[in-house]
Amino acid sequence: MSAADVDAYIATFPPEIAERLTLVREALLRAVPDGEEVVRYDMAAVMLGGRYAIHYAGWRRHVGLYPVPTLDDDLEAEVAPLRSGKDSVQLMHAQELPVDLVERIARAIVARRATES
Repeated sequence: MSAADVDAYIATFPPEIAERLTLVREALLRAVPDGEEVVRYDMAAVMLGGRYAIHYAGWRRHVGLYPVPTLDDDLEAEVAPLRSGKDSVQLMHAQELPVDLVERIARAIVARRATES
């Protein structure tokens, strides 16, 4: 699976959702140095060091990010209203896409991975 597979995945969506997925994809790739794009579990994902960093998927009403662990207090306060379960974040299509927040979430996950190594 490769970036071409992610291109194909995004292309299956209506243009307005595909555009939002592309913006999420770009934010994740900015935040994950040397991130490898794959499709896993029928979702796009950015891998970090052979392990997933974050998955993202398009849905009729939202773009989902998975898994998003509990984050540091300030960032978690921003993310909490978007959570739809312990490790899921929903970016509703009816709201402006928080591209900067997506990037900060991914950077926090990368930083956490660096301390786990």
